[in-house]
Amino acid sequence: MARTSSSDDVNVEKGNSSLNHLEKLRTQGGHIASTDQPSLPVVHRRLANPAPLGLLSFATGIFLISILGVHARGIQTPNVLVGVLMFFGGVCQFIAGIMEFVAGNTFGATVFPSYAAFNFSYAMIFIPGTGIIASYTDSATGQLRPEFNEALAMYCWAWFILTMIYTVAAMRSSWVLFLTLFFLDVELLLLAAGYMANSSKILVAANSIGFIVGFFAYWAGCAGLWADGLTPITLPVFPMSKKDD
Repeated sequence: MARTSSSDDVNVEKGNSSLNHLEKLRTQGGHIASTDQPSLPVVHRRLANPAPLGLLSFATGIFLISILGVHARGIQTPNVLVGVLMFFGGVCQFIAGIMEFVAGNTFGATVFPSYAAFNFSYAMIFIPGTGIIASYTDSATGQLRPEFNEALAMYCWAWFILTMIYTVAAMRSSWVLFLTLFFLDVELLLLAAGYMANSSKILVAANSIGFIVGFFAYWAGCAGLWADGLTPITLPVFPMSKKDD
């Protein structure tokens, strides 16, 4: 009887251990906890993955800036950007950054709010109430002064430096995310040079590279959104480091 009791106790302990292990694999809502964040550094996560929202809102903003920057369909006035940049590229991306903060992902919590601020600040240039464009407009001729392009160049240089920092931080994440930031570096560098040289050709080339940035950002966002069995489609993001590194 003693042996039987001891054996039963061992089995109960094993059962409890197994149950405890299973509980650790579940979120507070009772779902299987996934720590997979395609294209972003892997962190312990108990909430929904906010990366797809951040990446897709970033990609959409860059796509619209680029398509208007190359003057597609002869469009010269960029004001249609304002609403999308403010709400999708700004508000939604900022929310994604806060969610990454809650999830404990320093990279996402830093990058997403930063580019949300970029979208907000860029959109505000074209809002008349801010007086930004008006301050660079010659009151006599109604034309923008050359100082406006120089100011935009400084604006791009500042974001180029910041993006370079983020590119280094992404060196152990995935090739898709790294290439997104790398080509954004190239775009911002060319934008700064184009504004300083007042060259429309360089500016068009810079905005053309923006399509590459948008492509990789859309890829990364879809990889996260379609993962975890949500769809039968699995997009590879090509991790830059092995899991045991």
